[in-house]
Amino acid sequence: MNYNDAFKHLKNDIVMKSLIMKIGDQITINDRKESDLALAISLLVIEQQVSFKAAITIKKRFRKLIEKKTHNQILKIQNLELQSIGISFRKVEYIKNVYRYFLKSKFDFFKEEESLVIKELTGIKGVGNWTAQMFLIFILFKKNIFSKGDLALINSIKINYQINNLDNKKLDRIVEKWSPYKTIACLLLWKSIEKNKFADI
Repeated sequence: MNYNDAFKHLKNDIVMKSLIMKIGDQITINDRKESDLALAISLLVIEQQVSFKAAITIKKRFRKLIEKKTHNQILKIQNLELQSIGISFRKVEYIKNVYRYFLKSKFDFFKEEESLVIKELTGIKGVGNWTAQMFLIFILFKKNIFSKGDLALINSIKINYQINNLDNKKLDRIVEKWSPYKTIACLLLWKSIEKNKFADI
């Protein structure tokens, strides 16, 4: 993805301008790219509420376990076997719900509008707003998505904008400035936390 237009717009925000100068050349939207949508969502489910490091390890194990298996074969894997690679009992159920959904779904995620994609995905038990929003960003490459439920994003905003008490009103005011490139702002904020590099303001 070419970020030039996004950077040009985001530079109107002093914090974003500083982050672009420091880490703009390090961001990518392709690191979770996945053509198998059931697998893409399952990997996002694994990421929910675990550390970045733990998620990488568990996702690797999951990929190895399901390698060359069909969706039906994945559904037949014993729950205990899935738990043995670090996936919680609840998440095992959620992942199986995802694979069951894709066995019968005819929904075209690439053609439907964002709100309908979120509605469709959150209809699968275990898939919440955060997972649906990450799917829009990293699988469908939508450019104007922000997730209020992402703690790393919220923490990055607090640090970079030097705001301790970040209420909804303040958050909305900041985020709206980034439109129509909220996704690219998110990539910068995540990279900021990851690299421990923050804006000079």
